[in-house]
Amino acid sequence: MAEENVLKEGKLNYLRGNYSAALAFFLSLPSDSGADEVEVAYYLGLCYSKLKRYDEAMDYLEQVVTSGGESNAQKERIFQCRYILAVIYAISGRRKPADFELKKLLESGYKPSLIYSSMAYLAWENEEVDEALEYYTKALDEDENNPTALNGLGYVLACENRDLTKALSCCKKALELEPDSAACLDSLGYVYYKIGLYSEAKKFLERAAALSPGNLIIQEHITQVEQDRNL
Repeated sequence: MAEENVLKEGKLNYLRGNYSAALAFFLSLPSDSGADEVEVAYYLGLCYSKLKRYDEAMDYLEQVVTSGGESNAQKERIFQCRYILAVIYAISGRRKPADFELKKLLESGYKPSLIYSSMAYLAWENEEVDEALEYYTKALDEDENNPTALNGLGYVLACENRDLTKALSCCKKALELEPDSAACLDSLGYVYYKIGLYSEAKKFLERAAALSPGNLIIQEHITQVEQDRNL
């Protein structure tokens, strides 16, 4: 209980989204505070990740991953850090370590729908279309209501002009599950564009742009709709 009280202020700041304040708190802890070093490393890794300071985040996340632990809470923490590491590797273009972490998570049985969705995204970013479709399908086999997988599958199908009926169904369902998602609005709008329903396409794409101003992909989709509409 005493240890939990030592970390209380930092945890509260983190949960409230005050990541800079939480980071400052955990960094300022004296060495004789009595706090668990792995737990402090865990929160430091999370804070740095949220602040997009990925190099610092990796140092602490890797400490957690290699710390071991037998309790369910310790294992869950390690799995979470592995997943964040995979995301950071993907963001920085390091495909092999990202794949390694994701495959380790799959072997452990950790949230397979989430992991397959992440593997699908990596495959898509590397222009491995069939592999991306396969992973999104596996994600939905694990959880048919995974909005990320539904949206990803629909978008890839639309981009490739494959089974636009299925693409529309997937993107509609994804938006029902995540009605305020700019990504889902954009994907549905893009499917409508591919079908040739330009008014519907523009409506959803403009809603996406309002939620994510400055998003270059959404703006590119709007431009495509406007150009083809005026032909």
